[in-house]
Amino acid sequence: MPLKKGSSQKTISGNIGELVRTFKKSGKIGTSKPKSKEAAVKQAAAIAYSTAGKSRKMKSGGSVQGPFMEVLRKDAKKKTKIY
Repeated sequence: MPLKKGSSQKTISGNIGELVRTFKKSGKIGTSKPKSKEAAVKQAAAIAYSTAGKSRKMKSGGSVQGPFMEVLRKDAKKKTKIY
């Protein structure tokens, strides 16, 4: 099923869910094969936000992050959750 067009959070969340379901069913998202479900969710978020014309990159130029990710900050030695 093709991804829905639109930039609302509901549409983006639906597209992420659609891509993750595709990964669970076939083990692929498009032509790529993420190694784990976590990698698939990251990739699905990047694809969904790109389709919506929005950028989810961190202001410092980091990689795409979702509310489910823990990252190691440059100035800290412990992981912090990004919401």
